[in-house]
Amino acid sequence: MYIIPAIDIIDGKCVRLTQGDYAQKIVYNASPLEVAKQFEAAGITRLHLVDLDGARAHHIVNHKTLETIASQTSLRVDFGGGIKSDADIDIAFSCGAAQVTAGSIAVTDRALTLTWLHRYGSEKIILGADVREGMIAINGWQDSGNIPLTDFLSDYLQQGMKYVICTDIARDGMLSGPALQLYRSILKSFPDVQLIASGGISNVEDLQKLSDAGLYGAIAGKAIYEGKISLAELNS
Repeated sequence: MYIIPAIDIIDGKCVRLTQGDYAQKIVYNASPLEVAKQFEAAGITRLHLVDLDGARAHHIVNHKTLETIASQTSLRVDFGGGIKSDADIDIAFSCGAAQVTAGSIAVTDRALTLTWLHRYGSEKIILGADVREGMIAINGWQDSGNIPLTDFLSDYLQQGMKYVICTDIARDGMLSGPALQLYRSILKSFPDVQLIASGGISNVEDLQKLSDAGLYGAIAGKAIYEGKISLAELNS
């Protein structure tokens, strides 16, 4: 299983939110590049980079940070937040993203999302499934959709989507443990999906449980920044 550290960006700085609440923001480092280089030095190969300004503004904002990290490290970056148009996704890939996460846009504009999937291929587009009480939430989790998670996944997987990041919003930033039951249920219904867990990871034992459950990857954020998981443990 891939362990994928997260860097969330507001105003060009590395931050973490709690349950997607912009009012509950902690700034951990003014230099996302410095943090990315620390991950790279620890042997990490992948990075989950989220443009929280972009998610709120509905268009890509922090593409220069993406470009800096992609050009000055060897990390394979998946980028999300504010990807709403052809122009946004073109900017993301031109700035060095290896993959782009289609989250809110996959809910609000299915046709455009499928165009991207067919244009760039299933290795380049990740489906972002942010979940609150079994329903998809969008726009930086500020809005709840009316689409059940299972229906959302079934539709896109039938269209050829391969990778899914599933975030349990209630657990995000809470260090309360990942939604193992949810992920097991997804893998039971969709055994071929490359499922990446996000939200709630609090220690190395949580990562081991996700690996044992058959997850493709796990995104860790606050647990790293709060010292619950050391850089050495990330690559152990």
